[in-house]
Amino acid sequence: MAANSIDEKMGETECKEIVTDHGHITPQQIKYRFETLRSLNEEEMAALNKRLLRKIDWRLMPMITLMFLMNYLDRINVSNARLAGLQEDLNMTDTMWNTGISTFYVGYLIGQLPGNLWLAKADPRWLLPSMMMAWSIATICMPAMTSGPGFAVCRFFIGLSEAPFFPGITLMTSSWYTKEENPMRMAIWHAGNTMSNILSGFLAAAILTNMDNILGLHAWQWFFIIEGGASILVAGCAFFVLPSWPHNTRFLSQEESEMAQYRVQLSNGGREEEIGGTWDGLKEAAKDPFTWLFCLMHFSLVTAQSFKDFLPSIMKTFKFDTLTTYLVQAPPYAIAYGVACALAYTSGRFQESCYHIVIPIVFSAVGCSMLIATLNVGARYFGLILLISGTYSGLNLQLSWETTLVPAPRSKKAALIAIANCISQVSHWFSPYFFPRSQEPFYRLGGGLILFGCMACVA
Repeated sequence: MAANSIDEKMGETECKEIVTDHGHITPQQIKYRFETLRSLNEEEMAALNKRLLRKIDWRLMPMITLMFLMNYLDRINVSNARLAGLQEDLNMTDTMWNTGISTFYVGYLIGQLPGNLWLAKADPRWLLPSMMMAWSIATICMPAMTSGPGFAVCRFFIGLSEAPFFPGITLMTSSWYTKEENPMRMAIWHAGNTMSNILSGFLAAAILTNMDNILGLHAWQWFFIIEGGASILVAGCAFFVLPSWPHNTRFLSQEESEMAQYRVQLSNGGREEEIGGTWDGLKEAAKDPFTWLFCLMHFSLVTAQSFKDFLPSIMKTFKFDTLTTYLVQAPPYAIAYGVACALAYTSGRFQESCYHIVIPIVFSAVGCSMLIATLNVGARYFGLILLISGTYSGLNLQLSWETTLVPAPRSKKAALIAIANCISQVSHWFSPYFFPRSQEPFYRLGGGLILFGCMACVA
């Protein structure tokens, strides 16, 4: 049956789904699912798409980028707090400290699968800011800690609250953008990760030099108060700014809402996002071999990034003073952001992901080898740039790739993201024990773990 004869039949009042001989649904058939789009010509569709994309970009991207920035800022502030004396003030051994770091990921893992499956059917405009409010309140409670067990309990509840957030915004991005647009948009909000590391160093330096002993509080206590308070403000704004799903968001007209759904369905080959229940999606994801392939890739990349919770401690071995140690963390992350955006652009443009992930990871392995092989500060700093740039861009593109290969329905996509993220976070249960202070200055045990993650990803 010819495509144009199919499209002629779509003009009937009762529009039924008709599939071509090759098993593909034509763009015209997808268009006829939406009443307000049926009468639009190509020029009108293009103009509507352009206007809608601009509207989505300005509404969604700044908000989730800022939320992700605060998410990572609250997650990594313990690294700077350790450098400012948190571990010594609470009389924690290295083992107790590493246990506290690990308990964050225990909570994170427990909340991951149920949180993301819930999100697939819930309204992200309410759920994601609520989760952000919860972890922000837990962060503000951290200055009250008096012991190692108290540190572990606080980190557990922060991890539990944060669990649905990262896979949630990954799911939202893939539900609003096409396969071609998705890599670059994910690189933009994933920049919140790199920007939080840049901001964290400057913020820690400012607090350390200006706020230590104000109101009788240590500088590390002010880290949590200021960053937790800022996150509460962002969460409050998100309740009013963050959109829902394309089919039920309030800031779009009916025509724009249908165009938003049409764009994604066209990119997905005609598959609708809303079909299927939560458990159906979980079963479908569990049976899909791509799920387990991405689990292995995600686990490898997270293992390769195991340095991030200990970066200030690693950079302390460069023999800078504490203030300089905070400040020199910024340039590697700024470079990593530029690399991630460039690779996301070319990946989306050429619709290629494999080599865009593997090649940067090879450079990461080279950078890690430089870091653990010499005490030359220049060589180690350059190695750190390679390590951070490769692992961050690789993880960003891997996340985009998994949502592109399994684009719909949303319940299956949510389950895949949750399963992959669950398994990958197991790495954080053991990786903190690979970075004891007794390993200074090379941290070769941790370096070996990073190299293992890089090689596993490439393999």
